[in-house]
Amino acid sequence: MTDKLHIVCPHCHTTNRVAQVDLGKAPDCGQCHRPLFSAHPVALDEAAFERHIQRNQIPVLVDFWAPWCAPCRQMAPAFEQAAAQLEPRVRLAKVDTEAEQNLGARYNIRSIPTLALFVNGREVARQAGAMGAADIVRWAQAQLR
Repeated sequence: MTDKLHIVCPHCHTTNRVAQVDLGKAPDCGQCHRPLFSAHPVALDEAAFERHIQRNQIPVLVDFWAPWCAPCRQMAPAFEQAAAQLEPRVRLAKVDTEAEQNLGARYNIRSIPTLALFVNGREVARQAGAMGAADIVRWAQAQLR
């Protein structure tokens, strides 16, 4: 399998072409030379969000959250743990709806935390409420079957 996928760098947001067979081999960004996968969610502003959602050819799981939200803060370590388990098959990202109000409004985020799964630029699933790491992983995997 030599198919190449577009993977957006979590650091400089450059789109890279990576062979599917090389995803698990810790590929680096061709632009900034940092790892494309770090087992940590990437914080996205509106411009970076657009790039990651539209250009990544792997699913992107987004945690819409806010700093004042206690359940969001409680779920943050679980989302970190889920990133370590789901990468490199899925990119995990966080959007602070307080700082990025346009994204919250555009995606009709009514409660937080809300997880939204994007595939090929389109939202395919959504789940509101805090979850543990195992539940996040299980939910994401179930949506991708």
